[in-house]
Amino acid sequence: MEMDQLMLIVALFLMGVGTVSFFSGLLVILSKVMGSSVAKIALETKKVVQKGIAEEVAGLIGNASILLNSINELIKTATGVGVFLMLIGILLMSGSIYLLIQLQ
Repeated sequence: MEMDQLMLIVALFLMGVGTVSFFSGLLVILSKVMGSSVAKIALETKKVVQKGIAEEVAGLIGNASILLNSINELIKTATGVGVFLMLIGILLMSGSIYLLIQLQ
């Protein structure tokens, strides 16, 4: 096997892995951030807070506040993982393009 063929195989492999990484990161961002379960939990927490305010239950409001903060952290974490995967995908695809340019 010649060196050019080996570099072509490596470049194509990097392009494939980069593409999979990029689209999996995009999928993570769209599924976690736009997920219906997070929206449903936030809606229920809002109802609990309103009920707590109406009945003047301070502990209930405090716990609901902690729950909302946890949901925000969950969204931030999922977004961070998705962005990281997308950046790795872009770097891998850029590296494969660089290798393909070097072959010419």
